[in-house]
Amino acid sequence: GTLLNVSVSDHGRSDSLLVSWDEPEEGAKGYSLALSSLGSGRPLQNGSAGPNTTSFWFHGLTPGTLYEIEVTAMLACMENISQTIPAQTSPSPVRSLSLSSGGSSASLRAAWAHGPGQRDGYGLALYHSDSQALVRNVSVLPSASTFLFDGLLAGSEYALKVSTLAGPSRASTSVHQWTAPSIPTQLRLSPGSSTSLVASWAGAAGAAWLHLELRNLLTQTVTTTLSARRGLTSYTFQHLQPGTQYWLGLSATAGSYTVVGPNATAWTYPLSPGNVTLSSAEEQSSLQARWSIPVGHRDFYLVTLREGEDGVATRNISVGGDNGHVTFHGLSPGKQYSVQVTVVAGPYQASAFSTAAWTEPLAPSGVSLSSQGSPHSLLASWEEVMGEGYLLALSPAEHPVKNSSLLRGVTSFTYEGLHPGTLYTFEVSTVAGPYTSSPRCISNWTYPLPPEQLTLTNGGHSTSLQASWRAASSGSTGYTGTLLETKSREWVRNVTVGSDCTNVTLEDLVPGRQYTLEVAAVAGPYRSPVQSATDWTYPLAPAGVTLTNTRRPLGLSAFWDKAAGDVDQFHLQLYSKSHAAQRNISVGPNTHNFTFLGLSPGTQYFLKVTVLSGPYRSSSHFATEWTYPLSLANVSVQPGRRPQELHVSWVESGGGRDHLVQLSVAESLSVIRNVSVPRGVTQLDLEGLVPGSRYRVEIISQAGPHRISSQTAIGYTVPLPPRSLSASPVSTAWALAVHWETAPGQRDGYLLSVLEEGSSAPPRNLEAGKDSTNVTVAQLEPGTCYLVGIWAVAGPYRSLPKNVTSCTVPAVPTNLSLMNPGSSSELYTSWNKPPGRRDHYRITLYNLSTQSRVQVQTLSPDAQNFTWTHLEAGSRFAVQVIAVKGSSEASSINVTQWTYPLAPANVTLGSPSASVLLASWAAAGRGAEGFVVDVYDTASGTHVGHTVLGGSARSHIFRSLSPGTLYSVALRATAGPFHASAPNLTHCTRECDALLA
Repeated sequence: GTLLNVSVSDHGRSDSLLVSWDEPEEGAKGYSLALSSLGSGRPLQNGSAGPNTTSFWFHGLTPGTLYEIEVTAMLACMENISQTIPAQTSPSPVRSLSLSSGGSSASLRAAWAHGPGQRDGYGLALYHSDSQALVRNVSVLPSASTFLFDGLLAGSEYALKVSTLAGPSRASTSVHQWTAPSIPTQLRLSPGSSTSLVASWAGAAGAAWLHLELRNLLTQTVTTTLSARRGLTSYTFQHLQPGTQYWLGLSATAGSYTVVGPNATAWTYPLSPGNVTLSSAEEQSSLQARWSIPVGHRDFYLVTLREGEDGVATRNISVGGDNGHVTFHGLSPGKQYSVQVTVVAGPYQASAFSTAAWTEPLAPSGVSLSSQGSPHSLLASWEEVMGEGYLLALSPAEHPVKNSSLLRGVTSFTYEGLHPGTLYTFEVSTVAGPYTSSPRCISNWTYPLPPEQLTLTNGGHSTSLQASWRAASSGSTGYTGTLLETKSREWVRNVTVGSDCTNVTLEDLVPGRQYTLEVAAVAGPYRSPVQSATDWTYPLAPAGVTLTNTRRPLGLSAFWDKAAGDVDQFHLQLYSKSHAAQRNISVGPNTHNFTFLGLSPGTQYFLKVTVLSGPYRSSSHFATEWTYPLSLANVSVQPGRRPQELHVSWVESGGGRDHLVQLSVAESLSVIRNVSVPRGVTQLDLEGLVPGSRYRVEIISQAGPHRISSQTAIGYTVPLPPRSLSASPVSTAWALAVHWETAPGQRDGYLLSVLEEGSSAPPRNLEAGKDSTNVTVAQLEPGTCYLVGIWAVAGPYRSLPKNVTSCTVPAVPTNLSLMNPGSSSELYTSWNKPPGRRDHYRITLYNLSTQSRVQVQTLSPDAQNFTWTHLEAGSRFAVQVIAVKGSSEASSINVTQWTYPLAPANVTLGSPSASVLLASWAAAGRGAEGFVVDVYDTASGTHVGHTVLGGSARSHIFRSLSPGTLYSVALRATAGPFHASAPNLTHCTRECDALLA
């Protein structure tokens, strides 16, 4: 029978149930419903519903109770359909749910009141609020109303969810509560620094929050309050007052619970005083200690005075915490003291020390300064007094030069290495720390020494001499000297200068003559031994020096005049800058000319005549003259590094001053460029010329006023390569069209080279006229790449090559065919391999039936066939094969072919009316180009009808047939020349409608 598919839901209501069902296919006149307790069979509620109704509510039910519901559908003809299903109402949640700790830190008690209705039991789930972890999950009896959770964490919040269970349904209620916190223990408070205290404790995990209060016991004010989360076990209080006592209180909180914990006290470290000094007081033999009062608090200062370097304590004084100085009286003169200032605050101390200080000393007595018979030393002595030591100063005149410090106990000192002939003053003072007593003074003399390093030089002057000496090691009041002629010992003059003068100039002397100077130092009544020095005045250079070219080609004559003064001899030096060898000749003081023979041609010579007197010499100005040059040999003209340059080189054979390179165009005698190059240069690069041109070069050698020409040389500049070289395939022939642009300059013509890539055959060479800009290279292999190179040619020289690579058009594939191997999804393509080369074949298959490209395949260059698969049945396809070489392609003609059609499927025949026969069928995709339907009279075999349909047809109606006649229908799918037939079917046309009535 028909099922009603009855279902029940409560939509979240515990006292109601909604019953739903499906309406029977044939409909129902109405519905009756009965609700009873499960298994009792006694209805508790009845209900009814009219037709077209598919739901009904039962209200006023008991929560959590199992019921049985029967739904009856009343059908026509007194027929009924019934279906009975069990159902249960949802339970009601508990009421008055509570969770309390009762002051316990490890347990919580849950209590609740029962909700109305029935239940199977209760489910209790306890969660830790912070971690959301499930702590307990228990089930209790339906009569239970309390439960104790123990073993919990102190000071933690928990969430309890109580679920009332009834069958698969439940109703839940939740509540939150804290366990009581536990008190932290082992509280400690200790100083971390002068401005911080470190608090630490144990057992901090038993409270959600810790509250700390720090109080300043000196001011009785709260300094810091702090609340910290669970787990903190220490804290450092910063920015506190140094040297101050603090009180710390600790309490624990969890939810609404607060527990007071332990407390502790501690002092911060006091700060040591700053800037502790010990200095002299106003009273004699007194010292005053001062310091800066540090930040914070303290109980008092302990000031200790220490004596000497060992720091032995001599006095102790305690002063109030607000004082900043103290004075010590009645101390010994010339003694060292220091002070220690200690800050005391509670159990802690902080000290600072001053630097050492002294009391003022007394001056020494009995001071003497005596000579020990030596001009280089003096002995100083005095009597002992109390102090750190003595300061000695020995000064010549008003400038101190020797300072000494001596420790106490020494009463004499000898000064060595003093300046002879110098007046010294001696001072001695007592030193005690920064203090120095008034000095005691005394003076005495040393003997003088002669002047040192006496020199006599002419300084390059012909009529004067310069005398100088050094007086660094000797003191004096002045100097005296005598000038003599050395050879004759005749007196010339006397010289006297002061002590601050260490040089003198002697004027109006004879050039080239030797003199002697004797000098002694004077200091007070004393005179030093005599020192002497000798030198010559500088000789005068010869005048009127000339150098002339004699009639002999390689001879030069020198002439000069004698100058005033003494002369020992003349020295002649003849040299050339182009030759390392030189001529040196010495002649007597009365000779005034000389002739040099055997010189080099085309060379410039220089002559210098020098006068010698003693160790000194004086030279004339240079005189110069040239010998005749020779012409250059082996002149060569070659192309330069660039097409606009010529490189000219030659061999020097006869010297010369410089060379003049003359350049002219070979077809013309006009000089277009003159370039001068110095002697010694044997090559020249001429720039800025016309590339590919013929030039004439002639070199003229110059030597002073003399000139001579070389032989003429002919040379070419290298032509520029053609520009914008390109090569492209000729589409109608297997050839390459090469094009280029003419470069600036001249040329005789062009040379081309065509090399087949990958071939070992020699390249093919072609020539083109100088005005050509293109050439066609024919008779090449199809589909082959060639490297085309081109040079511009001028004389025997070529330009740099220009290269380009291009490929000929590949040959067209021939004898292309597309065949059907008898398949509805495959076609076979084949072709003949054309001559030449190619990179690959690209074959494309088009579906002419859908006017779309179906597949594109890339095949190797040796491929000659391909099979197309997964084609659409009953479709016409066209194939094209393209040979590809680089960017060139050669396409075959297109050929077409059909795939076999698929036979019609699911053919059915029907006769919707008399004389009509309906044929219908199914086809996969297009399936066919068209369909052909034939109808035959089965009894007689007569061909009754023939119809040709399109490829989208899926049915056909044959009309005007005989009623009640059995016909045979033949259906076949067609595609081009191919067809596929479905099995023949027979069917009877209907009888006439009148007969049926």
